[in-house]
Amino acid sequence: MDVNKKIEELKLVPVVVLQDAKDAVPLAKALIAGGLPVAEVTFRTAAAADSIKAISEACPEMLVGAGTVTNLEQAKKAKEAGAKFIVTPGFSKTVTEFAVENNIPVFPGVCTPTEIMMVMEYNLPVVKFFPASQYGGLATIKALSGPFPSLRFMPTGGVNAGNVKEYLASPKIIACGGSWMVKESLIKEGKFDEIEKLTAEAVALVRE
Repeated sequence: MDVNKKIEELKLVPVVVLQDAKDAVPLAKALIAGGLPVAEVTFRTAAAADSIKAISEACPEMLVGAGTVTNLEQAKKAKEAGAKFIVTPGFSKTVTEFAVENNIPVFPGVCTPTEIMMVMEYNLPVVKFFPASQYGGLATIKALSGPFPSLRFMPTGGVNAGNVKEYLASPKIIACGGSWMVKESLIKEGKFDEIEKLTAEAVALVRE
């Protein structure tokens, strides 16, 4: 599977925080039903690896990746759990090299030219721009594209239903990461029907 191509087709990557792995499969099924078979499950909780494994096994059509991967141990756990891609909040040499060596697509987090130059040593075509809104959003991405014309970005952080279309209008943006359709409170309360509805609305919005 060409992960970059699939993410570009979908335009959105839900950024998910799961406190309990039992919620992983119901969440994945809600996203699939809403028309968005992709998720970045963040390593902000201890349930991340088990959640990725559960989704990988129960929903093979789901493009499930690991997010907020900050060290090699987490990267190894993500691989073992079946993550199809890895996202890091900043640039980590060890995580990037592990992903590249194991042929796992990786989206390192950047927000400066220096970080981009470090990433480019690995010939990666796409980076995560994070936190997007706090670092100037689309204006900064356009400025960074000047010296790095071949690079594309996946902005995350402050992306919402009100600004996602503006981001996606730029050819430099492959997709946007967002959590408004997978709010942690909805997951905790088991409101998967609401997540499916919000997901369907988000999909309709970006395809207008």
